[in-house]
Amino acid sequence: MPLISIDIKSGTLAQTENSTVKEVIVGIDLGTTNSLVAYINNQTQEAVALKDAGGSNKLVPSVIHFTPDGGILVGNEAKKMLIEQPQNTIYSVKRLMGKSYTDVQQYAGFFGYKIIDDDTESLVKIKVNNRFYTPIELSALILKALKQRAEQALQQTVTKAVITVPAYFNDAQRQATRDAGKLAGLDVLRIVNEPTAASLAYGIGLNPDDGRTIAVYDLGGGTFDISVLRIENGVFEVLSTNGDTFLGGDDFDRTIINYWLEMNGLTPDALHNNKSMGQQLRLLAEEAKMALSTAQNWQGMAGNLPCSLTRTQFETLIEPIVQRTITCCRQALADAKLTPAQIDEVVLVGGSTRVPMVKKAVEQFFNRRPHDELNPDEVVALGAAVQADILAGNNKDMLLLDVTPLSLGIETMGGLMDVIIARNTKIPAKAGRQYTTHVDGQSDMRISVYQGERDLVKDNRKLGEFSLKGIPAMPAGLPKVEIAFIIDADGILRVRAKELRSGVEQSIEVTPQYGLTEEEMAKMLLESIQHAEADRQVRALQEAINEAENLTATAEKFVTQNTAMLTPEEIDQTLLLVQDLRSVLQSGNKDLIHQRIETLNNFTRPFAERVMDVAIAKAMRGTKI
Repeated sequence: MPLISIDIKSGTLAQTENSTVKEVIVGIDLGTTNSLVAYINNQTQEAVALKDAGGSNKLVPSVIHFTPDGGILVGNEAKKMLIEQPQNTIYSVKRLMGKSYTDVQQYAGFFGYKIIDDDTESLVKIKVNNRFYTPIELSALILKALKQRAEQALQQTVTKAVITVPAYFNDAQRQATRDAGKLAGLDVLRIVNEPTAASLAYGIGLNPDDGRTIAVYDLGGGTFDISVLRIENGVFEVLSTNGDTFLGGDDFDRTIINYWLEMNGLTPDALHNNKSMGQQLRLLAEEAKMALSTAQNWQGMAGNLPCSLTRTQFETLIEPIVQRTITCCRQALADAKLTPAQIDEVVLVGGSTRVPMVKKAVEQFFNRRPHDELNPDEVVALGAAVQADILAGNNKDMLLLDVTPLSLGIETMGGLMDVIIARNTKIPAKAGRQYTTHVDGQSDMRISVYQGERDLVKDNRKLGEFSLKGIPAMPAGLPKVEIAFIIDADGILRVRAKELRSGVEQSIEVTPQYGLTEEEMAKMLLESIQHAEADRQVRALQEAINEAENLTATAEKFVTQNTAMLTPEEIDQTLLLVQDLRSVLQSGNKDLIHQRIETLNNFTRPFAERVMDVAIAKAMRGTKI
């Protein structure tokens, strides 16, 4: 009997004569520098990282290039454009996941492309030509390339994946990764901590009778984390984690670049107006770093700049960075209340652990030789494939705890769904976020709870609604309302809203799964993948409108309150730009709205800072410091 399958792209039913084809769930390591996709080979039962069409490269550089004619290149082809067209070539986007401009502004000069300073706490945006992209959209392009590689290599449609993230990633960064997967056409079954994946790749924890305490030292291109895990009866428990989401091989590269600039009598400012030279130096620094893992000397040229480095010089430059990672290791052990002698295994992950000085420092701290038998670039993806195989039901020895079948969240401005507990989160679970008011003197806040995977609440299932009353009258943005979701072991959801300044609190209980069949759940998931691109466009447009409305209201209020400190030209131009911005809110053009936002921000920033300086000077008058 022929197998009936669903074509995710068209939503149509298709027949295939091969009824023995098993659905493959792939494991993906979405990395700062490189990304990989892996799966479990049915014949050998081994995890395999998939190669490109030419059968040579397993690594996909996490680089995206936008061509003048609107085309998009991902991977090695994009990497070739870093020097020639740095402003249109995006790299290290993982460092921007779940971040606002405030989080990354001190590193903005490191990137060859333009990061937008919109003076808000919203997700950072990247400008390419006249389009604005979020890190989620850019990461989705990398994930889409990995999906295509898997489908080409396995000769079948791939729609489900396990994606790994650093253990140190916060909720916003994990949710951003999950959203990127959905936008790429993937049902992300699980977001897995990279240290857990690395442990699985080495087979640690696969034997349910084997109890071990392990430390996973993960130094990649852009992130570092150290995780201490206890594995008992097939269950991985994170005892502690420490690290830095902005520390990695990129920082090794930056210290080398600064050394070469100093050697040639230049300052880092020299690269701000010469992005091409900056990228050339960055790629040479990466080449030197890799070469010095085996060689003692390296020499090269960046244009007319001579660049040379010895291993001794390199180790002197990076020693403070390496010591920062060891300080994190020390803190992680202290948090877990363990000593190095109580660690049974140490696992190295990430390409930067190939640096001999790094290996030596880890070995000295833990007083044992770390596992480095597997390729450190591949180990996380291989472990993700093992986890995917467990989810596929092919490994019965591992314990998988119950999970939430669909995402749970609340309605925010513009009818958007803000996910608080993502689908496939292990239960019992608790998560929360802080919100605020949008109107001066607002005393009530309506909280509407939804279940589903779509970006607009109208496409999801409403579970319940309640109001938080009695919020003290304050200016908009001042109240801090924490909304917490708590799911017990029976899948009962309790939603609590609390205004933190006054202690006013209200809660509701709902049953998330009630009334939904397996078929209805599958239909909701399928629709979320089919409509991912359209949903993203609607969400991006609504978020731009929300941002514009907040900015115009703030600008008008600022002008009214500070008329005496502004020139007539500043007032007139500000109000004119406010009107220009309002005039495009109904255009449906997200990029046009962002352009007008950027214009208004750029014009008002200088005199807003001037007014702030005067206010601070008045407040500090007569104060001794």
